[in-house]
Amino acid sequence: MVDQSIAGAGTMATASDGDRSGRARIVILALCLGLAVAVLLSMTSGASDASAVSVVRDWLLGAAPGNEAMSARDRLIVYDIRLPRVTLGVLIGAALAVSGAVMQGLFRNPLADPGLIGVSAGASLGAVSVIVLGATVLAPITSMLGTLALPLAAFCGGLATTLVLYQVATRRGQTSVATMLLAGIALAALAMALTGILIFMADDRQLRDLTFWQLGSLAGATWQKIGSVGPVIVLALAAMPFLARGLNALALGEATAGHLGIPVQRLKYTAIIGVSAAVGASVAVSGGIGFVGIVVPHLLRLAIGPDNRYLLPASALLGACLLLLADAVARTIVAPAELPIGIVTAIAGAPFFLWILLRKRGVIDL
Repeated sequence: MVDQSIAGAGTMATASDGDRSGRARIVILALCLGLAVAVLLSMTSGASDASAVSVVRDWLLGAAPGNEAMSARDRLIVYDIRLPRVTLGVLIGAALAVSGAVMQGLFRNPLADPGLIGVSAGASLGAVSVIVLGATVLAPITSMLGTLALPLAAFCGGLATTLVLYQVATRRGQTSVATMLLAGIALAALAMALTGILIFMADDRQLRDLTFWQLGSLAGATWQKIGSVGPVIVLALAAMPFLARGLNALALGEATAGHLGIPVQRLKYTAIIGVSAAVGASVAVSGGIGFVGIVVPHLLRLAIGPDNRYLLPASALLGACLLLLADAVARTIVAPAELPIGIVTAIAGAPFFLWILLRKRGVIDL
């Protein structure tokens, strides 16, 4: 009986709309197909002459004798430059979207976002510290860690910020969501101020790198970078679906969730650590990419309902699709130059965020 109550908790809020599980499965299947199309488009859009047909043919035939579907130059571009970029885009898009869905379920607020609790700001502070101080104060650490210094610093920065936030918001074993949100805003402001000090100390070369990095980009994606942050993101994404039943019960209130047998405090702690790991690792290699975590879950919640058993995997798929499409736009809209992907997501996401605010306040009814 308890399990049935927990499983159905996410759909009780929309009982009048009926069971959306069938629609959710169809949407997830459609998103799987959409992701395959988005990957193919990202692999073939750009300066290379490789077409979608030639790429698919090369995938199918591989190194078979007589296979001339792609030239050696096109293979180099597609497999050594674009494929790592697409892989990183899928990982980061899924991580940001799922993190947003988890935070919204945890705070029971569709406006919640990992950026609100300081994870992104803390991760940025850690990464900027390595970029600016890596050759001076942090030289022993960066020389020892090499290319892993930046992602590890970003992850540690996001995790440290979140742990401080958790300690501030928790009293007698109970975590106040309101206190967490307010403290997160304060910690994010502090992290941004410290980041500003480091930017003031940076030289011209570092400023150019920091400007492009803070706006968000998948440029420079390599298999080495994916190897350094990919396992963290994959583990975080693999753990998130196990929170779905608890988040469904939490939608009914913490007291009710506790009566249903959900370890509420452990659920909060696990969710926070998972979001910190996913967002920190993402920020480390892509910089600041906003609005994915708030737009994707809200769109899906309108389409398939709030049941996190379906919302979390659907968010991963749609987040990956949207980030790949945004990256394709960023690479082609001002070709041969490249627009930072954070600008693309902000242009698309900011109006949508305002629409959510107006809709919640009853200003518009769409």
